[in-house]
Amino acid sequence: MDSKFYNKEIVTTDGIVVINREMEIIAFNEAASRISGLTENEVILKDIKILFRNSEKDCDHIISTFKTGKSISNFTINITNSENKILEVISSITPIKKKSGDIISVVFIFRNIKEMLSLVESLNQKSLEILSEKNRLESIFNSRTEGTFTIDDDWKITSFNHSAERITGYSQEEAIGQQCWDIFKSKLCKNGCQMEFSMSEQKTMVDNELVISKKNNEQIPIRVNSAPLFDGVNNTIGGVETFLDISEIKNLTTHLEERYKFENIIGRSKVMQKLYVMLENVSQTDSTVLITGDSGTGKELVARAIHLNSHRNTDPFVVVNCSAFVETLLESELFGHERGAFTGAIRTKLGHFELAQGGTLFLDEIGDVSLAVQVKLLRVLETRKFQRVGGTKNINLDIRLIAATNKDLKEEVRSGAFREDLYYRINVFNIHLPPLKERLDDLPLLLKHFLEKLNYKFNKNIECICPEVSNILQNHTWPGNIRELENVLEHTFVLCHTNSIKPEHLPIWLSNQAKAQSENDSNNTSIQSAEIQVIKDTLIKFDGNRKKTAECLSIDVSTLWRKMKKYNLI
Repeated sequence: MDSKFYNKEIVTTDGIVVINREMEIIAFNEAASRISGLTENEVILKDIKILFRNSEKDCDHIISTFKTGKSISNFTINITNSENKILEVISSITPIKKKSGDIISVVFIFRNIKEMLSLVESLNQKSLEILSEKNRLESIFNSRTEGTFTIDDDWKITSFNHSAERITGYSQEEAIGQQCWDIFKSKLCKNGCQMEFSMSEQKTMVDNELVISKKNNEQIPIRVNSAPLFDGVNNTIGGVETFLDISEIKNLTTHLEERYKFENIIGRSKVMQKLYVMLENVSQTDSTVLITGDSGTGKELVARAIHLNSHRNTDPFVVVNCSAFVETLLESELFGHERGAFTGAIRTKLGHFELAQGGTLFLDEIGDVSLAVQVKLLRVLETRKFQRVGGTKNINLDIRLIAATNKDLKEEVRSGAFREDLYYRINVFNIHLPPLKERLDDLPLLLKHFLEKLNYKFNKNIECICPEVSNILQNHTWPGNIRELENVLEHTFVLCHTNSIKPEHLPIWLSNQAKAQSENDSNNTSIQSAEIQVIKDTLIKFDGNRKKTAECLSIDVSTLWRKMKKYNLI
């Protein structure tokens, strides 16, 4: 007989007893001990009748098997437990034979009927709990206002909730088993859709918009979130997607765009809404405004918006880029000059201060103005009068001054490069424009704006940006801000000849940067996984003792605690 058969470590709910021809017990497993209450030491090499002390007739079944060599299955028999009480068990008796046919032992297998009933009751209870949980999850699944469906790795729909039925017009029976593109019929289906990106990159994607066809072929816009589905060993087995019919929202587009748009300034983030309030208030005054912010954040747009919403909007808006002129020319550009004021001055020329009379003068890059010109600017702003270069006549000034710079003027004042008195003269009302990286919530709105603008410019009909490109744009830091974003999109318009912008249309430097970032993220994930495993192994080694673990890892206990909390190891 195979020695493995006698291994007492075999895990089973059935009591197993092996009896030799001398009617002695030679094997007695743990389940047999549990059911009978007798230990292995108490029964090994004892007569089998020790199990039939109060029902000796039941022992005849074992004797009969030795004589006839026939098995007996699933019959009720009584055994006696360690407390000398009779237990009714369901049993089977099977002979073990040599190749010659001689019987060398008998296996007696038994199961406690009460345990079976308890197990059945427990299984029934678990089944009810599972059914209850299934019903609860189905209720949650079907009560969601968002359409929700799941697909397997063959792109076949495996679940489809009531909201999905309502939005698409397809019933569960019609949708389940179908490939998702046959139900939704979007232009992005099988063409770099959001679900494909989520499953391939194992990333959650949120708030992308696209258009699908309902069962009746009606085109409706939806907002989509998607995520991959994993099995118990973290393999991707499909995906889940929620979607919301935004037709009503789209019907309010004009109203919303006016709310989140102030003379071509695009954004609906909190910081931009605060900016709109500031612009509305300052536009109604003649206060001097200083606009600060990084290059490309739209300082001139803000200056124009203030002018167009002020009482001076019918008068000129004059722009002077102070960094574009050398010192001698800048003075002439600002104040004008009389004929013969200097070599080459063959006629009288009006300066920008005069050209802007009644309106707004915008001095861009004012931080680049020389100290000599700063003195003259200060004098003009204080007296509200100026003279042309080479002239003697005072000209009264009637303008609204708006200045802008990407420099830190306070630091310029400290370094002596900018006059403190001029700084306080122009900084009556400060508007600081945040960089694009601090208002990425506005990126979808900006992308929509530039798609419309560039479609008109290039006479194209590019409708959308694929999820992978959207992800790249969302993860870029945009050092050049909105100007850089517009330039990137214009680059894609030159290369794109379909209705969707894809990764191959992006500038090479941006694609390479995204690839490098992805590889870096992958390396960081590997390093993090290794650190988690080392902490786990060390904790196991010291039976969860954090002090010893921290000492072994040469880190502080508080550092270990933070890492355990971060990696959910507590």
